[in-house]
Amino acid sequence: MVTNDYITMNGNGFSKMEEEFIKRHHKHDVKENQCTSSLVKHIKAPIHLVWSLVRRFDQPQKYKPFVSRCVVQGDLQIGSVREVNVKSGLPATTSTERLEYLDDDEHILSMTIVGGDHRLKNYSSIVTVHPEVIDGRPGTLVIESFVVDVPDGNTKDETCYFVEALIKCNLKSLADVSERLAVQDRTEPIERM
Repeated sequence: MVTNDYITMNGNGFSKMEEEFIKRHHKHDVKENQCTSSLVKHIKAPIHLVWSLVRRFDQPQKYKPFVSRCVVQGDLQIGSVREVNVKSGLPATTSTERLEYLDDDEHILSMTIVGGDHRLKNYSSIVTVHPEVIDGRPGTLVIESFVVDVPDGNTKDETCYFVEALIKCNLKSLADVSERLAVQDRTEPIERM
């Protein structure tokens, strides 16, 4: 199952560029009792602003509206673990997450959930951030994919729908925060060649 958060260039499904990024960076080892999906968001802000928020494994609350508090154990590096407190309204209060991969050159962040009082077992996600031009200005294409176990009593579709709803909310918030920063940044338009 693949969900596209917003209309893409070809209007149905992912654009060729999006498909290529997903094939290259969003590989998950999906087992029979798991579901997976990839979501796309185009943000009207330059990549440096968007990446500055995404890469902060220690501060997801900067743009993730369901996170009230985050504490990282140790230095911010591969293998670092964060304890996240979740705001009320979700069927969880805590999540323990490990940073699996962080590449500032390629703009890739990957994490897994290793504990918490929720039903997202064996959850792993990859976020990639890519530069693009939107309305003649620097923009950013964000792709987030995940794989997760389907809990007993749920279907793959129900599980994917739930996780996609959370990711869509996070991506919308990421866009809102980034676009607000971009207005303050006053990045100049890109000249068309």
